[in-house]
Amino acid sequence: MPIESLKHLVDYGVIGLLVFLSILTIALGIERFFYYRNINLRHYPSKKMLELDLGKKLGTIATIGSSAPYIGLLGTVLAIILTFYSIGEQGNAVDTALIMKHLALALKATAAGLVVAIPATVIYNILMDKADRLMIQWEILYEREDK
Repeated sequence: MPIESLKHLVDYGVIGLLVFLSILTIALGIERFFYYRNINLRHYPSKKMLELDLGKKLGTIATIGSSAPYIGLLGTVLAIILTFYSIGEQGNAVDTALIMKHLALALKATAAGLVVAIPATVIYNILMDKADRLMIQWEILYEREDK
């Protein structure tokens, strides 16, 4: 793989994937928030049906939150490989300022992964809390009706 292709893979592939995952997380989080906000517990005679509907899309958000740091780390490793390759091409005339610039840019992928993972994890936890509360409200509702 040519070295320029590797640079483009880091810049556009890894960072682009992380941007996409970030947008997807926000979209799913907003959709779930409004779904939970407008849910009518009386439409669910079965607790299992409610659990299925409340759990939709949460796995995707959790997966994004747990895998985004690894995607960012992959980008960093690829960028460091690129940096070492450029050091090898320079031979004895190593430009340390250029190397430091490459290493700093390599870390942007890890930072991007964390910027995606942290909000995804927070969104997941908030939605799980809301889903748990809705399940308890459903139990209270049907407990009262059984009496």
